[in-house]
Amino acid sequence: MSATRRARAVVTRRFLLALPWLVVVASACAAPAGRPRVAPRVAPDVETTSSEAVAVMSFNIRHGRGADGEHVWPNRRAIVQQLVRESGASLIGLQEVLDFQLAEMREALPTHRAIGVGRDDGVAAGEFAPLLVDTTRFAVVTSGTFWFSDTPDVPGSMHWGNRITRIASWARLADRRTGDTLRVYNVHWDHESQPSRERSASLLRSRLAGDGSPLDALLVTGDFNAGEDNAAFQALVDSAPRGATARVRLRDSYRVRYPDARVVGTFNAFRGDSTGDKIDAILIDPLWHVETATIDRTRVGSLWPSDHFPVTARLWRTRAIP
Repeated sequence: MSATRRARAVVTRRFLLALPWLVVVASACAAPAGRPRVAPRVAPDVETTSSEAVAVMSFNIRHGRGADGEHVWPNRRAIVQQLVRESGASLIGLQEVLDFQLAEMREALPTHRAIGVGRDDGVAAGEFAPLLVDTTRFAVVTSGTFWFSDTPDVPGSMHWGNRITRIASWARLADRRTGDTLRVYNVHWDHESQPSRERSASLLRSRLAGDGSPLDALLVTGDFNAGEDNAAFQALVDSAPRGATARVRLRDSYRVRYPDARVVGTFNAFRGDSTGDKIDAILIDPLWHVETATIDRTRVGSLWPSDHFPVTARLWRTRAIP
């Protein structure tokens, strides 16, 4: 074969290999006018270090002693368990969990280790904000709980105007498949006190900057009880942070994929309402690539799994900022 014919063959093969991606891009760009464009499934960056994606969920499951009519916990338990299992999440941040609910979630997720304590006494009293970690994927290096107060290591402490104790559970993990390390924080902020929320943001940023190693990947799951425009939430996702925590940069994984979405409410009050604020989120540092992100509005018959919608994300770790 002549040099010219060999060159043409190489070009043809490269075109055929690229053709499927060209079809996807062309289809996405040709969406009819007036119809919303669905974000195409994005392939991970060529610089990814993870051998496979990390699936994450944040879910306020509503405490199990609420006078919630047909939505009482015994009616919802199996739905919540199934929803969490089917998410395939290896990292799960739950909020508003009582001790018996945590035991039932652990039964449903036998490969997951629960990290967290009761907020009232640092053992089992009051609500937990537990992290559930799939130990077939991640090894737990260290873990703990801190209280959103002037004395974050004192169980049950609160000083910032909140009438309810507020906590964060966290863990430093090692990915068994890549050796990468990451820190995950699961938080539940106050629903009434804005000073408490703002000081909680400041303490969380300090912990993100000071715990573990600067090389750790960062994830934050939580019910922030603050909308996207709230100053406390904005302090976490500030694109130009300053001061001692300036190196901590976070993004809302859902907004990475859907920056212009408008119907994003996550507190549904057992009515399926999506028109309120987005108060539940999975926050990520800039070295995470977001493949998918969802607000899961599943309903089973007349039952909503919780008065909050769970949020999920499927992430890849990258070497370069996307």
